[in-house]
Amino acid sequence: MIILNKTNWTLVSFILNGVPGLEDMHVWISFPFFSMYIVAMVGNCGLLYLIYYEDSLHRPMYYFLAMLSLTDIVMCSSTIPKALCIFWFHLKDIGFNECLLQMFFIHTFTGMESGVLMLMALDRYVAICYPLRYSTILTNHVIAKVGLATFLRGVLLIIPFTFLTKRLSYCRGNIIPHTYCDHMSVAKLSCGNVKVNAIYGLMVALLIGGFDILCITISYTMILRAVVSLSSADARQKAFSTCTAHICAIVFSYTPAFFSFFSHRFGGHTIPPSCHIIVANIYLLLPPTMNPIVYGVKTKQIRDRVIRILSGSKDIKSHGI
Repeated sequence: MIILNKTNWTLVSFILNGVPGLEDMHVWISFPFFSMYIVAMVGNCGLLYLIYYEDSLHRPMYYFLAMLSLTDIVMCSSTIPKALCIFWFHLKDIGFNECLLQMFFIHTFTGMESGVLMLMALDRYVAICYPLRYSTILTNHVIAKVGLATFLRGVLLIIPFTFLTKRLSYCRGNIIPHTYCDHMSVAKLSCGNVKVNAIYGLMVALLIGGFDILCITISYTMILRAVVSLSSADARQKAFSTCTAHICAIVFSYTPAFFSFFSHRFGGHTIPPSCHIIVANIYLLLPPTMNPIVYGVKTKQIRDRVIRILSGSKDIKSHGI
């Protein structure tokens, strides 16, 4: 719905059009989305439950994993339920303020995801390079502070998006060719100058993604140097094995992000819009789905406790299991 004011067009609501060009296949597209969402919710809620109740998992590595699981739950829950409503029930309307709120949550928690992956890289660096000082460096107080700082970084950098979007005048309709309210997808409906939005969006991507990737790269460079210097092959293998789950999480998170970023800028006319939309959804859905699976398989402590729970073992030393 659009209301005409004296000076500009004021939007009351948007229409999310789903995956453009594949409207007839929305029901089929919904099945993998729904399946991955269920796996993501069960897996991440299960990890949080296990980390909370299992005393042996009250360690820095698992606290960061709990942050990642919380972030993943909010990130995919901000988009997938609405996408499924579009696919199944054709409920495409979304209020203007609701759209801004969804945009805020999506961009804040994708930034949080990147930040937590960076913190987990630093955790692996301290664990491998300074094992004797690990518990004294990464205390609960330090973990809480860096976690809060990562969250506030996302909030403070993303809040301007909502004001930059709200200030615009909209006169190009209210149909968004997407399954959720992406910042630039909304801004492109404006008849005003969106250069500030585009520049600020690129600046935030560099401040968050660029900084985090740089820290991850430096951390793993130092880790590689430390591991290579070890004399024992078993010690090297053990050190590398503690990083495999985190490396997989980085790959699942950043690969679709890089594809989406570069395809929009260099392949916008050759890659169909439907591909952009599907990749954008995979970017928000793949990490929450795969992270609990990878950590459940690759982390011995978590794997052993899950096996004990599934087998009904009664010798688990915890409060609630």
